Amino acid sequence: MTVRRGAVALLFALVAVTAGAPPAAAHGAPAYPVSRTLGCAPDGPHVDTPACRAAVADGAALREWDNIRVFGVQGRDRERIPDTELCSGGLSAYRGLDLPRSDWPATPLTAGVEFPIRYRTTIPHKGTFRLYLTRDGYSPTRKLTWADLDVLPFLRATDPPVRDGAYQMSARLPADRTGRHLIYTIWRNSDTADTYYSCSDVDIRPAGQATDQGAPTADEIDAPSPDAPSPDVPSPDVPSPDVPSPDVPSPDVPSQGAAAGGAEVGGAEVAAAVRPNVPVAAVTYLDGRRWPLLAGGALAALLLLLLGMRLRGSRSGPPPGRPCTVRNHRANPRTW
Repeated sequence: MTVRRGAVALLFALVAVTAGAPPAAAHGAPAYPVSRTLGCAPDGPHVDTPACRAAVADGAALREWDNIRVFGVQGRDRERIPDTELCSGGLSAYRGLDLPRSDWPATPLTAGVEFPIRYRTTIPHKGTFRLYLTRDGYSPTRKLTWADLDVLPFLRATDPPVRDGAYQMSARLPADRTGRHLIYTIWRNSDTADTYYSCSDVDIRPAGQATDQGAPTADEIDAPSPDAPSPDVPSPDVPSPDVPSPDVPSPDVPSQGAAAGGAEVGGAEVAAAVRPNVPVAAVTYLDGRRWPLLAGGALAALLLLLLGMRLRGSRSGPPPGRPCTVRNHRANPRTW
């Protein structure tokens, strides 16, 4: 009984810890325009560039490229994520992504022309994407601050369709923005309390200069098989992702005028599937600390232990307090 009571007490303790710890639910990062974290991942297209090597040397945990998330932000992005730490989401494990450098690999885009957006997901979840572009005067040699970003996102998409392992969207950059810029992506989950942050460096050419932005390069994504269905045709039963969900507000963006600042989603050619990556989703983060995800396994082990003890107890004999009757060789019943 002492062992059983101890196991039950430990079980309740683990349940309490699991309920209080931040959940490890959804994971992902932009694949096109490629984000710093995915581009510098161990099998990313830019892993051998000087900027990526510097980020890793500065301590960026890019093996977990899909895990730049903060628990419990609830739309207070500008309050919770400090200036100069936007690309790392304020997480010390990714501080190398905040390095001010002019040689971060950049995706070429064209001003005023619609282009595809692909957000690689390793565990799909519901949520709203908001993409912001840096203002005129931005320089990659300075650490990114909230003042460097437009107030309104150029794209806001809720629950876009997932095809080929990525959320599929499209957008159009302002026609008056050219040169080196940065796209800042915020993905707020609506079925978990996690919010994801990522930086994608872009080189915006003036309108009329071709950049092949409608067909991402093979360095960033793999080509689909010839018999694969075309991913640029949305399923008829998939709702349009440019309509914000009424139960997922965007607290840091004014509701009035948001439609004017956003871009219409859908209709752009998306050419290929994302290069497969193997994430390491072994930890979650809260206030910069790492929480091992062991409670689930321990909980299952304890449940099996308790079940086994109960089964053994039922087979060992009658419960205490009930008489047991046997018959001897003379068929006389005897009770004790």
